[in-house]
Amino acid sequence: FLPSLPENKILVAQSPLLTVVNKTATLVCNYTYNGTGKEFRASLHKGTDSAVEVCFISWNMTKTSTNSNKEFNCQGIHDKDKVIFYLWNMSASQTDIYFCKIEAMYPPPYVYNEKSNGTVIHVKGFCFHVLKVFFVPFLKEPQSAIPLWIMVAVTGVLAFYSMLITAVFINYWQKSKKNMYHQSDYMNMTPRHPPYQKNKGYPSYAPTRDYTAYRS
Repeated sequence: FLPSLPENKILVAQSPLLTVVNKTATLVCNYTYNGTGKEFRASLHKGTDSAVEVCFISWNMTKTSTNSNKEFNCQGIHDKDKVIFYLWNMSASQTDIYFCKIEAMYPPPYVYNEKSNGTVIHVKGFCFHVLKVFFVPFLKEPQSAIPLWIMVAVTGVLAFYSMLITAVFINYWQKSKKNMYHQSDYMNMTPRHPPYQKNKGYPSYAPTRDYTAYRS
């Protein structure tokens, strides 16, 4: 949609995104002009700073001419209140933002449009296109997507059970380690008899108690 403008003003509108899968793009530049110009020039520029002029078309009341940058395959066509740029044999490296520029060349005053928001032309790679052509027809599209809240709920339940199982395992491991420690704590309970008192009721197998070990 293009609003009405004061005289000698040009306003351009472009599609914000254009995806190219077959190396061919059609970019439409709609414009509004309320001046008295009779000779015009429309050009397509590449890059955020519009440094590269891809191609242009000029026309007046009697003739039309067009020209293209040698690095691009581009042709412009004027049709009433719009200019259509056709691009073909595009490569993935030509993915960029493109701007349309409309100029009223003659008669004076010379005017041109303010810079528009531009169109991002996304040229997809050849490999992606081949895979899409050959493999997508064999893939069945899922009947319905899983709601987000169900995925979140399932993820939460799995995370809870994972933490619970981990806690039970750690608790069991600590108890097992504690029991093993107590079982390995051995104390020698064999009775001992004091030296020189072997005949006072101590069994013959009882070793002699060494009292020197208790002296400080």
